Amino acid sequence: MPTVQLFITCLTDSFFPKTGEAVVNILNRLGINVEFAHEQTCCGQPQFNAGLRKDARAVAEHTIKVFENTSGDIIMPSGSCAHHFKHGYIELFENDNIWLPRTKALADRVYEFTEYLVDNLNITDVGATWDGMLTYHPSCHTLRGMNIDKQPRALLQNVKGATLVELPNANECCGFGGIMSVEHPELSAEWLKRKIQNLDETQSPTLVVTDAGCLMHIAGGLNRQKKKQKVFHIAEILNQR
Repeated sequence: MPTVQLFITCLTDSFFPKTGEAVVNILNRLGINVEFAHEQTCCGQPQFNAGLRKDARAVAEHTIKVFENTSGDIIMPSGSCAHHFKHGYIELFENDNIWLPRTKALADRVYEFTEYLVDNLNITDVGATWDGMLTYHPSCHTLRGMNIDKQPRALLQNVKGATLVELPNANECCGFGGIMSVEHPELSAEWLKRKIQNLDETQSPTLVVTDAGCLMHIAGGLNRQKKKQKVFHIAEILNQR
């Protein structure tokens, strides 16, 4: 039985534990053993994006050390965190002859969840079922940073009983953007408003995302507008049987 490491991400760990449980359940059903390094922390992306490179580097060094003591691919339910492992860390250590090789070795093990299922395991049908309509919002880092789009769509297309409808202007940001939503709240709120309007157009009661940041941001907007649509991480949809 192959073994992989789960990097849970901060938001999933703190606010959406069911997403992490769904990832483990799916991988276990596919015959994969999942390990969890308890020393793991934030990947350091917030500090990196805020320009706090010294702080970001300290978190990155810790993370590299933690996963150097493990074996197997590193799976994470977040294109955003995966992008930081594979690109942000490289930028942090680009002029460091000691840490850069260690960073690259770590990056080679990192996969976003749907990327791992489709590209590594060649699986697009995990036996999931869902009664009703689904529409998909491609998170920015997953789509543009990791070039991952066909993978989640292929998995959703094979959910039995589900009708997948296209979200208008799907490629537009939802407005979360990490610290962008804090630094530019007016812009963030306008993007969120447009995303919810586009969701309304689909008439789908369920929006699917691949990142907890988008999930939290859009679900919060729907709640404030007293709307009935629900937002789920794709792992939770794929875990339904």
